[in-house]
Amino acid sequence: MASGITEVPILILETDGGLEGVGLGQHIDIDRVFGAVEGQDPRAAPALYDSMLSHVFKTGHAGMTYGAIAALDMALWDLKAKMADEPLWRTLGAADRFVRGYASGLCYGLDDDAFDALYTRWAARGFASAKIKGGRDVTRDIRRLKRVGAIMGANSIAPALMLDVNESWNCKQAIRHLDEIAAAGIDLTWIEEPVRRWDAAGLAAVARAARCAVATGENLTGLEQYGPLLDAGAVDVVQAGSVWGITHFQRVAIAAHVRNLPVSPVGYDGNPIAHAAAAAPNMIGIEIQDLNWPTGLRIDQEIADGGIVLGDRPGLGIVVDEPQIARDRAAGSWGTSGGPHRRPSEAGLRLVPDAGVL
Repeated sequence: MASGITEVPILILETDGGLEGVGLGQHIDIDRVFGAVEGQDPRAAPALYDSMLSHVFKTGHAGMTYGAIAALDMALWDLKAKMADEPLWRTLGAADRFVRGYASGLCYGLDDDAFDALYTRWAARGFASAKIKGGRDVTRDIRRLKRVGAIMGANSIAPALMLDVNESWNCKQAIRHLDEIAAAGIDLTWIEEPVRRWDAAGLAAVARAARCAVATGENLTGLEQYGPLLDAGAVDVVQAGSVWGITHFQRVAIAAHVRNLPVSPVGYDGNPIAHAAAAAPNMIGIEIQDLNWPTGLRIDQEIADGGIVLGDRPGLGIVVDEPQIARDRAAGSWGTSGGPHRRPSEAGLRLVPDAGVL
């Protein structure tokens, strides 16, 4: 982004007992799905996820609607863990608070000096694996893969390198360009979204021809969209978008695990899916896109030792500082607040912290 600013939509879900659950992600369609959870016990988060899907079954759940389901799902899990007075990673059964990750700078628009400086900061945090953006110019991609490999080489003699082309190639282009990358002496760990997300035959052909793994899945909404790819052998690293929520990631991870495939969540501000990733037996690394937190969010985690160290604050560990947001936010649509109901706190009601229903 030329401005250096991206928007982070925030959903706050309140219980009648005064607890607040936080969900991050687009929720423009909140009015379509909120009726499925209103008045329900948030501790039933997985069941309420299915209720939301059923609520919009006839008219469809993809796109913005799936984003709203995900934001509510994230907030429900936050509440569930807060009611248990423990961090979400413990609620989900993780044994370790550390989640290994890889650096991902969303770096396509940077010049070479800024590119090097960015990944040098990641290497200083102990990262030995990195993903870059590319696809338009394979010669440039090769040069940049070599640069980031040299930088990450400070922490490993064989750093893991990934290239994300965001569905910009067709099948023949992908095979040819991957051959060029291999001929340049680059041992690519995976190629991400080499062709369109729904092209099971094309992805499978790339997977058969390439030495590296094929990673895809961040833009798929629902297990039914993964089925054709998994059946065709079209994906080697199964990805899940963090903006699609906790329950979505859990189910994608299980579907991948059944097929002896690894899962890797795509990054998002505040790394909320890291809690679920910590508990997934087949998780190979979470994408981490930023070393800083969005304005007005205090997040109980640390980026260190090549991954995320989750904290002990109950729930997702995210505290929303609404006065700071109101004071310091930049121009953008996220400056508009709203929701299905007027917030009790805005009405001047005093809430007592306790468990309760939504």
